[in-house]
Amino acid sequence: MNIRDIMRMAPVIPVLIIERIEHAVPLAQALCAGGLNVLEVTLRTPIALTAIERMRAAVPDAIVGVGTLTRPGDFEDAANAGAQFGVSPGLTNDLIEAAQDVSFPLLPGVMTPAEVINARLHGYNALKLFPAMQAGGIGMLKALSSVFSDVVFCPTGGITRETAPQFLALNNVLCVGGSWVAPANLLAAGDWQAIEVLAKEAAELPHHA
Repeated sequence: MNIRDIMRMAPVIPVLIIERIEHAVPLAQALCAGGLNVLEVTLRTPIALTAIERMRAAVPDAIVGVGTLTRPGDFEDAANAGAQFGVSPGLTNDLIEAAQDVSFPLLPGVMTPAEVINARLHGYNALKLFPAMQAGGIGMLKALSSVFSDVVFCPTGGITRETAPQFLALNNVLCVGGSWVAPANLLAAGDWQAIEVLAKEAAELPHHA
């Protein structure tokens, strides 16, 4: 699968911060049961790579990616863990080179028109606008659409259940990244049923599939 195929699979890609390894599999199961099967596990905790391995092994319906790729070595580590796609908050020459050495596709982050131009020059035209709200949100995406008609986005950062539909209505937005479908309080409580409900609500949002 290429990154656009993955982005079209669901309107929301859950951005996951997993603190306890025993949460990895039931979390993936709850999100998939709710209709969100594309999952981004961020490298913000020491157990993130192990969580990816366990999700891949136990939940075959899940498309498990790795987020917060910020160093070249992260790419090899993610590939060894079985990540099926990668997401970075930005794009540097070192990351571009590292991405060429792994088989999974990359969704690189951008914040400015200059960064969009640089990404396109290196063959990337499916991008993450990050942090979306600080970068200008819907207004920025509309402005980028008029200049970069061939580029599609997954805005991430500050998007909520209430604002997600406004982003998904834009022609250059295929999906959004969101942490609201797996909030820290529900994770801590192990309330997988509540997370499944949030996932179901998110999965039913209209989007450009």
